[in-house]
Amino acid sequence: MVSTNYAPEHAGIGPYATQIAEHWAALGHETHVLTGMPHYPSWSTDPAYAGVWRRTEERGGVQVHRRRHSVPPRQTAVRRALFEGSILLHGLTAPPRVPRPDAVLAQMPSLAGGVLGARLAARWKVPYVPVVQDLMGAAAAQSGIRGGDRAAALAERAEGYALRRASLVGVIHETFVEKVKAMGVDPGRIRLVPNWNHIPGPSRPREESRARLGWRKGDTVVLHSGNMGLKQGLEVLVEAARRDPALRVVLMGDGNQRETLGRLASELPNLVFMPPADDGEFPDILAAADVLAVTQRASVLDMSVPSKLTSYFASGRPVVASVAAEGGTAQEVLRSGAGVLVSPEDPDALLAAVRRLAADPVTADALGAAGPRHVASHLSRDAGLARIDALIEEALGGPGT
Repeated sequence: MVSTNYAPEHAGIGPYATQIAEHWAALGHETHVLTGMPHYPSWSTDPAYAGVWRRTEERGGVQVHRRRHSVPPRQTAVRRALFEGSILLHGLTAPPRVPRPDAVLAQMPSLAGGVLGARLAARWKVPYVPVVQDLMGAAAAQSGIRGGDRAAALAERAEGYALRRASLVGVIHETFVEKVKAMGVDPGRIRLVPNWNHIPGPSRPREESRARLGWRKGDTVVLHSGNMGLKQGLEVLVEAARRDPALRVVLMGDGNQRETLGRLASELPNLVFMPPADDGEFPDILAAADVLAVTQRASVLDMSVPSKLTSYFASGRPVVASVAAEGGTAQEVLRSGAGVLVSPEDPDALLAAVRRLAADPVTADALGAAGPRHVASHLSRDAGLARIDALIEEALGGPGT
């Protein structure tokens, strides 16, 4: 596997890459992962890996080969290009010394991971299977970062290169299919492999967790978990907190917009920041909130489904999605029955939805209860891993190969 993100990262695509690799190892397969240094979502290198150039370690029965790369604390087109370029250059010049594998799977993004996976598979003459978690070309064009349009054109060329060389292409949501086809991929080689819920349900009573967190019984708590980047447009939650001092807004996580958001919210006592929670506490913190928020900038038509969403569903709390109605996130919220949609970057619409749910706990609880049912029916870990196994098996030529 080639995946820029891997454990101990516990947000984004890292947990999926880790669970796939450890699943293969548990089945008895010799499994190797080529990855970077842990840096997400803080966009700063984990102190345990500071100064490390290359390292091979064993985690969960998997041989993990790490290669150093640049880590941009702030996103610009040039810095992102250096990030991707350093991953690609180090991976190509110092690939892991492993026996010839049976197949190579790559997680996209990053761009470099896709290109690197394609090149290594060609070197070894084995099937190559990328799984599209997101497409960076579209994201760069919509991100608002300086030089985004030029970066988007370069990213789409790299993505097209990686995807057209694949034996099969996995996509995590049907909204990716047309874009992948437009890059020259035969639609007969595209397979749907949705992500799954990678965390357990809550283990403590809500009131116990709320008391531990200092959230009073009468508080209405809106929580956003995960990456704080440009794409998320979290200013809408800052503005919602400003307009309703009785609302408690919690931003849990990290990212390259954390400092900017902190400055915007510096005079708001009802908006607090929490560091990323560890795996043991995370489900209980989600379940303690009244409403879970997922937000995106109005200019973002996001085909992907953020990893936080499956965790939100598992928590049993209602979701308010401030996103474009045509994107993958909106479709998944509606499909689950676990939340409501509001216009992106509209704090009044978001506030109105939160207030309706706070005033109608029966409806809020009904929406929340739909999430775990959706997870059990469609987003279980066993089902998700079985789809990945089937993808690799088909690329290898069928059952038993």
